[in-house]
Amino acid sequence: MFEEAQLYSPVTAGEDGSVTVHLAHDHPGANDPAYRARRNEIATAALAWKPGEPNPHIDYTRTEQEVWRTVCRELWPKWERYAINEFREAASALDLPCDHVPELDEVSRRLEPLTGFRYLPAADLVTLREFYVSLEHRRFYSTQYVRHAEVPLYTPEPDIIHEVLGHGHLLATPTFSELHRLAGVATNRLQDDENVKFLSKVFWFSVEFGVVMEDGELRAYGAGILSSYGEIEEFRGMELRPLDLIEMGTADYDITQYQPVLYRAESVDEVRDVVGGFFRDCSDESIAAMRRKTPTTA
Repeated sequence: MFEEAQLYSPVTAGEDGSVTVHLAHDHPGANDPAYRARRNEIATAALAWKPGEPNPHIDYTRTEQEVWRTVCRELWPKWERYAINEFREAASALDLPCDHVPELDEVSRRLEPLTGFRYLPAADLVTLREFYVSLEHRRFYSTQYVRHAEVPLYTPEPDIIHEVLGHGHLLATPTFSELHRLAGVATNRLQDDENVKFLSKVFWFSVEFGVVMEDGELRAYGAGILSSYGEIEEFRGMELRPLDLIEMGTADYDITQYQPVLYRAESVDEVRDVVGGFFRDCSDESIAAMRRKTPTTA
């Protein structure tokens, strides 16, 4: 069963002020002392940040810049083939640089005039409630580290490439920036943490891994698909099911593998109506009732 903490390497701070990112033994950078030190450095900057301050300045290395350039070079042509029109239009409007890693404040300067969203720094896992509540105020928590250079087209955890190339372009769209915001509004209404988990799974199978029929073919709008060099080539071969909020909110999933089941909308309008309507109207009572109707198979 998926656990939210699998998404991020844990970060701890010692009594002497030292910060350590604990990479899993099979992480691409686990046996690279320079990479581990770099992760600790970037996490230290995020932990030292205080609300109201500019986001931490990260002086990205030549190696990190080359990883960014490689991913941009590979993903942009795939977006032309697989991404929904609104995502591609947002990519043009946001006009993120392909030659260097943009700092979070640079992304915010480009994004805020479009939809009002800004980025905030995160050292590691942000609690579900904290993450979603911030969305109501059009704030999006993001990591700032770059994946290991030996595998530039793969990351076992969300790095700045996922957070900015995936979510950043969604946050620049009218439809999906509003879905992010509505998820935050809904979280602020919910008192039961189990109901927040249900909401987060609906978010996962839509905003992170959503697919939709558009122009007669299956296209992706989920940030997890659109920021993944490998998964974007595979999603059309997965098992497709119609949007079903009860299934989406109760299904288990494994972040370490491509998602084998995806929930297909017949149009972007259906995403707005079904997913957006859920975020707009849900309550502790309505989600509790949906949880009692958990399907016997998923």
